[in-house]
Amino acid sequence: MKLKKLAQLVALMGVVGPVMAQEAAAPALQRVEVTGSSIKRVAKEGALPVQVITFDQIEKQGITSTEQLVRTLSANGTGADNMTSGNNVFGADADRVSGGASFASLRGLGPSSTLVLLNGRRIATHGASGKSVDLNSIPLGAISRVEILKDGASAIYGTDAIGGVINFILKTNYSGVEASVSTNDTQAGGGATRRASLLAGTGSLESDRYNIMASLTVDKAERLNGSDRSFVNGFQPGRGLSPDTTGTPFANQMAGTGTALGTSFQLPGDATKYLQANPLSFQGKCDTVAGMSQYQTELWKDVTSPLRTRYSCAYDYGADYVLQFPVERANLLSRGTFQLAPDHRMFVEVLGSRTKATAILTPMQVQATVANKNLYPVGGAYYQDLSAYIPTFDKTKPISYKWRANDVGNRTQENTTDNARVLVGFEGNFGKWDYKAGISRAESSTKTKLTDGYSYTDKLYAALATGIINPWVGAGQSQTEAAKQLIESTKFRGDFQHGKTTLTQIDGSVSGELFQLPAGALAMAAGFDLRREGYSFGQDVDAIQILLAPGNAALKDASRTVKAVYAELLVPVTKDLEMQLAIRRDDYSLVGATTNPKVAFRYQPADFLLFRGSASKGFLAPSFQQLYSGSLSQELPNGVVDQEGCAKHPGVPEYCAIDHLDYKTGGNTNLKPETSKQGSVGFVIEPFKGYSASFDYWAINTKDRILNRTPQIVLANYQALNQYIHRNPDGTIEYVQAGWINAAGSRVRGLDVGLRGEGKIQDAKWTATLDGTYMDSFKFAEYQGQEYQELVGKFYTRDLYLRWKHNASFGVSRGDWSGLLIQSFSSGYKDQVPNGGKGTPPPGFKPDVSSYTTYNLSGTYTGFKDTTITVGIQNLFDRDPPFTAHNVDEVVGAGWDPRVADPRGRSLSFQLKYKFM
Repeated sequence: MKLKKLAQLVALMGVVGPVMAQEAAAPALQRVEVTGSSIKRVAKEGALPVQVITFDQIEKQGITSTEQLVRTLSANGTGADNMTSGNNVFGADADRVSGGASFASLRGLGPSSTLVLLNGRRIATHGASGKSVDLNSIPLGAISRVEILKDGASAIYGTDAIGGVINFILKTNYSGVEASVSTNDTQAGGGATRRASLLAGTGSLESDRYNIMASLTVDKAERLNGSDRSFVNGFQPGRGLSPDTTGTPFANQMAGTGTALGTSFQLPGDATKYLQANPLSFQGKCDTVAGMSQYQTELWKDVTSPLRTRYSCAYDYGADYVLQFPVERANLLSRGTFQLAPDHRMFVEVLGSRTKATAILTPMQVQATVANKNLYPVGGAYYQDLSAYIPTFDKTKPISYKWRANDVGNRTQENTTDNARVLVGFEGNFGKWDYKAGISRAESSTKTKLTDGYSYTDKLYAALATGIINPWVGAGQSQTEAAKQLIESTKFRGDFQHGKTTLTQIDGSVSGELFQLPAGALAMAAGFDLRREGYSFGQDVDAIQILLAPGNAALKDASRTVKAVYAELLVPVTKDLEMQLAIRRDDYSLVGATTNPKVAFRYQPADFLLFRGSASKGFLAPSFQQLYSGSLSQELPNGVVDQEGCAKHPGVPEYCAIDHLDYKTGGNTNLKPETSKQGSVGFVIEPFKGYSASFDYWAINTKDRILNRTPQIVLANYQALNQYIHRNPDGTIEYVQAGWINAAGSRVRGLDVGLRGEGKIQDAKWTATLDGTYMDSFKFAEYQGQEYQELVGKFYTRDLYLRWKHNASFGVSRGDWSGLLIQSFSSGYKDQVPNGGKGTPPPGFKPDVSSYTTYNLSGTYTGFKDTTITVGIQNLFDRDPPFTAHNVDEVVGAGWDPRVADPRGRSLSFQLKYKFM
């Protein structure tokens, strides 16, 4: 063929950066396996959209973690799967056991719909959540390149890859010793990262018939606090943003039977019966305590009852969030390859990693009530008499209150995840027939320790009832030593929970040419994949005894067997038209069997033009946790409104301003598999040598999508989901049943765009690229029977489905020097509207969140012998995240959104790499 540059685009189907296709292409006539097919062929052939990123470009961009790398992909979702967003206890998909983990989510369809592979094979999912591969377990320093198959539901790798496949290809057959160190420091301080790596290998397969190599990489990310960045500010009421919480460090008093405020109170000249009060609010001095403010009732009057907020203070706990929590990672890869015969090789691969991530959450919110037996006693040293403001205040009775327990400390969880995989494989060929086979064992275990901020419920409540602890610490004040010691005596520190996933796999495949057709050879591949998957999760202590403890209920030793076979044909229909036909059958021991086909084509009517397309079906089985995790009781914050009950009993607090509401989550053994139908069609064109473009339109329809239904969703849709709202005999809500369900599904449409140009100006070479994704539509229904809602360009509590995202680059090289400029762009979207969208927002509220653009610049010098020096500036123009008025609950961030933006600001990176031999 005469495709030249175009041929590489056909094989790799996408480019990102100045060193993409030419470095990834194989030598002439060498047959290689391209992600998306098991048939080896000359590298310039192919039919599916595969994007390739080389390790060289990863380094030049200053990327220090696999999470950062995946976030640069325009095809990846803009969701809460990163470590910052995942550092939350509330949210649409907060599983409360994945602290310190990060996940990929191609097309925004969720981590479970993205298949993450290492050298084309599966690895164990995250030890605690079990839902998907933790990106921290990938040895980034040992990879050669990353291949992203944007066409989902792979009949070769697994039809559970509804969103697509990310295949990390490791270095092999390396000889020599190479060491590198890198740093990345922010201009504003905090959040620095460090890395050191060593790569060593000996032997040559060609001359010595063996190669042994090892790679060790150690990373460290330092803590970045919300207080370190000015844009982290949850109190901007003029713009429609203020905290929706009355859990404050200077506590708000609450009404209740047998308490000083009674069941309610009235003020002179006001017939309204209020439920909460704070002397600082009456005095207009809420802001005298750091982080506190007068509760902005008008902003939230239809979300949280004014009966609780009119005379209460609020607290900007969103500004307390840790934007980047401390992480330490170590990854070790060792691989030995042995040439058994000229065309036959054996290899042994050992992979191990440890990630220690310290998840730091805001201090707990404590409620002192009659039921909790922790009221502030009459006669206590800090008894707060409100008689001057509330005539009916009964100072002969104890005080009920709501307190943000800052003095107990930030809730801190130390999550240590160990990953290991041992793989023995064989590969080679018999003439024109290629084979590969492997047996592997992989494990991922996560252990969580609670190191601060958590207390035994009974001990803390008893301590609060003594009156020694002061819930009303004013500006410039602090707890007494006796109070500090009493608080310390209530704390739980130690091992809390643990989880483990296992994967035992035997796989094999053969591929080659069957016979010649008039247009070329008919090639085929066939293979099998046998897996034994296991999962267990348990508590080291009784979590019920610990106030607001994280985690899920225990799930002991669940396992299942998956048997899969697949076949693939590569059919040259005519000289210009080639078809790829594949079929896969999966049999899950606990779920059932499914057979799913895939068909793809490539049609090249001219040297400069190629058309391609595919159609397939997908099948995603529920995870162990989704099926079998036990019931866990939790409670919602703030004053929740029971819409049905409040309509029947207007103004009654038990319906219209519920102090706290219990809800239950857990597995659902009635879950059905999620299925999909999807396809793509596109073309690649090279009108001039060195200039090419690719356009691929894709569509994915899912059915019975597996989602974690939140109690908020149940309450907001009470007409359709009333059976999940359990009521007491008097009609008040006892609890809400949330958890995993089969939602109606989703309908997703989009366009991937790849542009490339290259040339020379005198002695300098230049390259320019753009990789972008246009999200045409993402329609979704929360439950069966709900009308599908369009989510593109709108605020949403799971993912943000942005209209357009791209990464563009311009690189120049001359002699020992090279430079690279990267632009990353994310389009804006409609913001969350205050007060649940009811009423009129304040004049300063802007309904649109701005787009977000950053630039990274790097320069590399190789003029010193065996030495490479790279210096870079990330976020060159120090762009702050765009302002958003969303409230912090369900989505981390106060005035900004970590799903879109990087909070680190401008940073300087430096890397030194030296080859010893």
